Amino acid sequence: MELFFAVLLFAVSTTVTPGPNNIMVMASGVNFGVRRTLPHFLGICLGFPSMVAAVGLGLGTIFAQAPALHVIVKVVGVTYMLYLAWKIAMTDTSIRADKDVRPMTFWQAAVFQWVNPKAWIMAIGAVAAFTTVSGDMNAQVAVIALAFLSVSFPCVGVWMLGGAILQKVLTRPRQQRVFNLTMSFLLVASIMPMIAANLSDAPV
Repeated sequence: MELFFAVLLFAVSTTVTPGPNNIMVMASGVNFGVRRTLPHFLGICLGFPSMVAAVGLGLGTIFAQAPALHVIVKVVGVTYMLYLAWKIAMTDTSIRADKDVRPMTFWQAAVFQWVNPKAWIMAIGAVAAFTTVSGDMNAQVAVIALAFLSVSFPCVGVWMLGGAILQKVLTRPRQQRVFNLTMSFLLVASIMPMIAANLSDAPV
């Protein structure tokens, strides 16, 4: 129980802070509303704890033994996130009336966790900090995943609901355009530290 509450504090502090997931779900809340954003929201809330469990149970070791594979995942992730930033920036302000334009699906949001730099940092950091070699690894990883599952719904939900509230405020196309451009900029800014870190680690 002590481990659970320790992880819970870590999970809250990392999950509620700005990052790709929260920025994107807030933008979706503004552009699509709560009902149409729910699959995206659930994909995050269930997909990330599943990723934590998978990393804790061995996938992290695979990347440690095959650094090139990890680099490939990073490159794909950054490229995909830049594409998503562009899509947010280019979102039509008349989107609410356009039924052909769709938000991210449950599976898209769940799979997105695997190319999300912040998700990798959170998952690896939590497993490294809250597990011990002498303990039952499976049980420890289960506690960590459960803690993230517990906090994901309220922490990510705040961002989705915040977007839905802003939807009622941003009634003019120009206002929504400025919001989408701001969210696009913040999404790119959220991955810049990872890009800078990789460049600094690159051989000269």
